[in-house]
Amino acid sequence: MSQMMRFACMIHKGCSVTMERPIPELGPHEVLIRQIACNICTADYGQWLGQREHQGYPMVGGHEGCATVEAVGSEVQSCKVGDFVGVNSYPGCGTCGACIKGQVSRCENPPKQITPDGYRGEFGFSTHAVWDERALIQLNPELDPACAGFLEPLATVIRGQKKLRLAAFETVAVIGAGTMGMLNALEARARGARVIVSEPMEKKRNVAQSLGFAVIDPSVEDPIVRVKEFTGGIGVDCVIVAVTSAIANAQAMDMVKKIDGRVLFFAAGYPAPALDIDSNMVHYRRMELIGTYGGDHEDFEDAAKQLNTGMVDVSALVEPERFPLTRMQEAFAAAATPGMYRVCVNCQE
Repeated sequence: MSQMMRFACMIHKGCSVTMERPIPELGPHEVLIRQIACNICTADYGQWLGQREHQGYPMVGGHEGCATVEAVGSEVQSCKVGDFVGVNSYPGCGTCGACIKGQVSRCENPPKQITPDGYRGEFGFSTHAVWDERALIQLNPELDPACAGFLEPLATVIRGQKKLRLAAFETVAVIGAGTMGMLNALEARARGARVIVSEPMEKKRNVAQSLGFAVIDPSVEDPIVRVKEFTGGIGVDCVIVAVTSAIANAQAMDMVKKIDGRVLFFAAGYPAPALDIDSNMVHYRRMELIGTYGGDHEDFEDAAKQLNTGMVDVSALVEPERFPLTRMQEAFAAAATPGMYRVCVNCQE
């Protein structure tokens, strides 16, 4: 077993450097994983751009990865050396009332993601990482590593659509065809819904169209009018707002049907976009405004099933160029370029 691990550490805004530290000793229920690849999330490159300074430094981020099990603690039972796994980065404490019910996103005593030597983050951008066995989810070893990295984002999408109570034969509008907008669209279709996607950027519209979705270009046509045309003047059953925009927030209110429409606010923005609400409108139209964040253990298990079986195919949401861990500065710059989908980092290079 290697005694040292390499990792990409963000020491301040716009600066990621390659560092080394000893691999920690394993506790009885802990597992050492050998990271294969990790995708760059919006939260990762957002901090690199200086938009999420509250996350703190030094930051060893990355939570959209996949790995093989390299060693296990003395009492580990849920996995073995050689298993191909993803990580539930919200594993909870495991002992509080919420965790016992599997509701790890509501953990009453969430573990701090700060190492004894002062590093923050999930260590996805690293050659190795140590996790409690409760955090590991079995994945299909035939998955492309970049696609396997969608375990966490898909789990958050599944949690949101469960809260939205999205049902078969409903019509949903997704505002934004970025990675998370398209992931919401794919999941909604897997649940039997008809999906309309609104997106001003040509590259993203082309991806949405190539995947078979009805597409609106809000830069040249009124998206509210077009949604009403798609739905025979009724409006959609629900809207998923997958961008951070005050304009999109306002559009969502007019896209949903007159009575009992639902709006899911999926994305977070820094600074937060305005949301101007007429509470009487919400009242008389019996409208539901729904928030979502993270996912519980069952959502990660559901995400794994969908990825493992190809029920949700995310291959169109990965950029072709893969970056080695030693070129994280270039990887962050690529990920932060407008119009990009997920950028994948090969952690062993």
